[in-house]
Amino acid sequence: MHLSQETRVGALPPALAIAACTVPPLLAINYTPSATLFNQLLAVAGWGGLLIAAASLAPRLHLKTSPASSALGLMALLALSSPWLNALPWSLALSSAALLLSAFAVLSMACALPTASKRMWLKALLWSLMLAGLLSALIGLVQVFAPDLADGKWIARSSIPGRAVGNMRQPNHLASLLIWACVAAVTLAEIRVWNSRTRHMLVSAAVLQLLVLATVLTASRTGMLAVFMLAAWGLLDRKLSRLTRRLLLLCPVMLALAWMLVSAWANLGQHAFGADARLAEGPGSPSRLAIMANSWALLKQYPWTGVGWGEFNLAWSMTPFPDRPVAFFDHCHNLPLQILVEIGWPLGLTVLALLGWAIWRVFAESRHASGNDAVLLRSAFMLLMTIGLHSLLEYPLWYAYFLLPTAFALGLGRGWRDALPSRSRMPAALVQLAGLAMLLGSAYVVRDYMSVVAVYAPPADAEPLEQRIRRAQQSTFFAVQADYAAATSAPPGTAALAATRRAAHQLVDIRLMMAWANSLHAVGEIDQARYVAERLREFHSVQGDDWLQLCGADKPEAFQCQSASRSYEFKALR
Repeated sequence: MHLSQETRVGALPPALAIAACTVPPLLAINYTPSATLFNQLLAVAGWGGLLIAAASLAPRLHLKTSPASSALGLMALLALSSPWLNALPWSLALSSAALLLSAFAVLSMACALPTASKRMWLKALLWSLMLAGLLSALIGLVQVFAPDLADGKWIARSSIPGRAVGNMRQPNHLASLLIWACVAAVTLAEIRVWNSRTRHMLVSAAVLQLLVLATVLTASRTGMLAVFMLAAWGLLDRKLSRLTRRLLLLCPVMLALAWMLVSAWANLGQHAFGADARLAEGPGSPSRLAIMANSWALLKQYPWTGVGWGEFNLAWSMTPFPDRPVAFFDHCHNLPLQILVEIGWPLGLTVLALLGWAIWRVFAESRHASGNDAVLLRSAFMLLMTIGLHSLLEYPLWYAYFLLPTAFALGLGRGWRDALPSRSRMPAALVQLAGLAMLLGSAYVVRDYMSVVAVYAPPADAEPLEQRIRRAQQSTFFAVQADYAAATSAPPGTAALAATRRAAHQLVDIRLMMAWANSLHAVGEIDQARYVAERLREFHSVQGDDWLQLCGADKPEAFQCQSASRSYEFKALR
């Protein structure tokens, strides 16, 4: 008797998908200075294990490519060349390249799988995303309705009263995961994983209502907009059953119902309801719109080559913008604009065209499929569309727990109708080697990171700060964080200035700008020190204003109280 591949391998694919997709967003433990590093490393390790297993389980791997593979490869090459082209510290270049190459490996393996394996793994992906969303929704309920139960070890404490942030500690990230879970729940219901039609309707409605309720608790405007995208899916997709389409069309009603219930609860008990205050800002965040406008201005200044891979924050911070938003942005909150402003129009449009073509091919594949295959392919397309919506207003794909599932969905949606000759095969050992590198690399990064943790959260028997900083500056992936500590703790001078210039490639903030200006002044670069002080003044920071207070009657002759004689391009300061 012939057994399907799903029957032969049993629960292994869902278990591996749960390890790769479900577990990472649920991890609450973190150590300063990064709030999500362990979540991301867990995702990379999980996907490494999945690559090894998927290559072993598949009867064969065909060598198939996706336009997105070329885009990821090109971006990884740009990241690795940025230390030479833009003086980007190697620790930042290697971090970017490692994440991009991990996505390249996941995408390539997913493309290479035979159709039966794609079908099996796409179902496993959907199960794992739905489970991640449901568990994260419960975490969000605790964070809002019973915040005292959030212990920081199993459930993260929300830093924003009245808003659910999940264990990723970011409401927009939680909202995107919840929307992915909605897509997964609808698809699994549509392919009748619950045999009874009544059970199908009731379970789907209950799951969607819980997920939409949690989305309201995030107060994420992007998440609420994505709820209407689900309704549009139900309105436009005629491959879905009438019952499922009606269920999707009811999503905005579920949103309104959840809003009214939470609002009533907040009013009755004088509790905080984050969504009320969030939406009072209007349909778009003023600071987000301002950073996009500043990014567009930078793109007009550097249209051909961009500001350089990984250089957006430095370029934006050191370019005069009197109307700049006062928050510190290391990303322009729009993926297409981010790519264009960092690598310029020619390469940027090439990358965006390749990514757009890859997404379109998933949609085209779903149009020609029928039955459950059409529903599965359309779900892959919706996963891409919803995270794409988030990427127009945020930067979720800079995080491994979003980028790697996205690459997997993109690869699984490719080549269901292809019939490539057997000579075009991908060696399974190559995929397994990539997976092993991801597993071992994640373990190495944890060890590497702990040297920086010792700088920011030292143990009781810690060495002197200078020794800890020097050791952390030898880190492969986190030397820049150690440079920041050196720049802001050492006396102004040559050594502090060198550390400042390296740290400025990651994130320029008020402390770093003050240290930068003071060190420039100490080494005799007076005019550049004045220029940095002028940029600091644009942020209207309380900490910065305290530093500038002496510009009154006390010391009007101080360097930070005087204007620079000319404007400096950010490249001259790095």
